[in-house]
Amino acid sequence: MLSEQSAATVRATLPVVGAAIGEITERFYAGLFEARPELLRDLFNRGNQAAGTQRQALAGSIAAFATHLVERPGGRPDAMLARIAHKHASLGVAPEQYALVHEHLFAAIAAVLGEAVTPQVAAAWDEVYWLMANALIAIEKRLHEESGGPVWRAWEVVERVAETADVVTFRLRPVDGGPVRDFRAGQYVSVRAELPDGARQIRQYSLSGTPGDTLRQISVKRVPGGTTPEGEVSNHLHARVTEGSVLELSEPYGDLVLDDTPDTPLLLASAGIGVTPITAMLAHLAATGHRAPVTVVHADRSPADHALRGEHEAYTAKLPEASVHLWYEQDAPEGTRTGLADLADVPVRPGTRAYLCGPLPFMRAVRAQLIEKGVAPADVHYEVFGPDLWLAAA
Repeated sequence: MLSEQSAATVRATLPVVGAAIGEITERFYAGLFEARPELLRDLFNRGNQAAGTQRQALAGSIAAFATHLVERPGGRPDAMLARIAHKHASLGVAPEQYALVHEHLFAAIAAVLGEAVTPQVAAAWDEVYWLMANALIAIEKRLHEESGGPVWRAWEVVERVAETADVVTFRLRPVDGGPVRDFRAGQYVSVRAELPDGARQIRQYSLSGTPGDTLRQISVKRVPGGTTPEGEVSNHLHARVTEGSVLELSEPYGDLVLDDTPDTPLLLASAGIGVTPITAMLAHLAATGHRAPVTVVHADRSPADHALRGEHEAYTAKLPEASVHLWYEQDAPEGTRTGLADLADVPVRPGTRAYLCGPLPFMRAVRAQLIEKGVAPADVHYEVFGPDLWLAAA
């Protein structure tokens, strides 16, 4: 909780800081990477930096956290903090790096806002930063303790399956032959790949296999633009990683996890490669005999582009009370619909808990329709692949 004096200062300066936060984060990253270039090479996603999306996400999270502190002083935005902490834990972010971020972030604030940053203003925003940083450090410490393993572990590819023209599934086992920790349906792992220029870039991929399996399974969509930072890791995996290759994986993390209370109706909605965590959820529901209604929604460019389509449909078919609603922009077969997903005619049971994964426009549209149909906002959960720009647009 912010001190009373700092809360008043943050409330008064929030519009000014908010208006300049984009420029502040741009200067912050420039200063940080000039001082510590290895962080851009081996920790931060070069694709997100090139596209500017990481700056937007950072700006959105800082603004959202500060706004929450002054508008709801008795609490904190735990859902946002958990999402960030899981990502940081999977990357191996260390507590001491928060001091480094503080140094360069506040240098950027001073450079952008100049004389407006009085000692009182600096002290108030310093309090905001450390409230957020210390909360994240505590959550990340707990997550690492729960994982029980090293930050990085070597895994060998034992099978490679071409799902579509742009999606490949890799099945991996630990090189050390040790036990494989179970994961919760919906979680992801970080994959660290050494690229031709020597950089060790990290990306997150949802676990698309069945919880309890002794192998890890990820399904990777090739991002267009393989010669640019945006697609460098996915294209590297598609072009260079085969059976026998070794990759470094983190333990499973992620807060979009299936809470499959047996009597709770579920709605699982995905689009494109967002099908990966949803497939793991369906595999878990089928394996545990979930008996409540399950509504499955998926949208894709075409049936040929629908990754894991066989598993998606097979697991759904094993559920005693499931309905499937598919949309394809082209080549829609009989029994499916043409165009973008539209839940107007999809029945939604009272008390439904929903899980969404896919592009932001898809998830925003589905969430809005679900709320219109009476689903409680707290019961709509989502996963964003990449920086969480939902916050930046909020």
